[in-house]
Amino acid sequence: MSSSWVHEHRFPDSTALVRALSGELKVDLEEAIAARGVASLVVSGGKTPVRLFEQLRTEQIAWSKVWVTLADERWVETTSDASNERLVRESLLIGSAAAAHFVGLKNPAPTPEAGADWATRALTRVPHPYDVVILGMGEDGHTASLFPGSLALARGLDPAAPAGCIAVNALTAPHARISLNLRSLLDSRRIVLHFEGPSKWDVYQRARSPGPTAELPVRGVLHQKEVPVDVFWAP
Repeated sequence: MSSSWVHEHRFPDSTALVRALSGELKVDLEEAIAARGVASLVVSGGKTPVRLFEQLRTEQIAWSKVWVTLADERWVETTSDASNERLVRESLLIGSAAAAHFVGLKNPAPTPEAGADWATRALTRVPHPYDVVILGMGEDGHTASLFPGSLALARGLDPAAPAGCIAVNALTAPHARISLNLRSLLDSRRIVLHFEGPSKWDVYQRARSPGPTAELPVRGVLHQKEVPVDVFWAP
């Protein structure tokens, strides 16, 4: 099931993965700054990327020329423990990395449905195409907040939809959410799919096989042929 669009990088442990990926991201961002004067990075929340953020923030990068945003966000206050913005601010955007420009998705609208257009407009501040999009993957095959079974999934995966944000209320996940749609995630030069553990490797192998994208939404990333995807995995 090899593909010229998907490259697998397997590591013996999380420490080796984090060091390698952080080094690659440093090169990506530096090359973008050298070529265009700015760089853009889309990151995901959850527990998996925390060690990566802690390593990446130590890299010697011209952080004041880097723009950072999120692939998705829970519709909670940015001070909440469940906030991806809080996670990024406390794990990545400290020290020299605090000079980066951050654009969050949570806004004053009362619901993600009301705030989706606002978030889409906010994203226009971030240089496009994104230089790197870092995605995770759940054991249900979701990525960003594109969850199987969500009423918003068809809109989120629609290849003809304009790039932007959608509101998500997933029965299998806590909190209402806002997420970049697939078209927005593919508005990038490189996608990194970062996940760990044997059970997620099994899900990934299923997702590499043909099947409905709605069953395992990460297939939308793995089976497209627009943007190269690098899979970083450790047991």
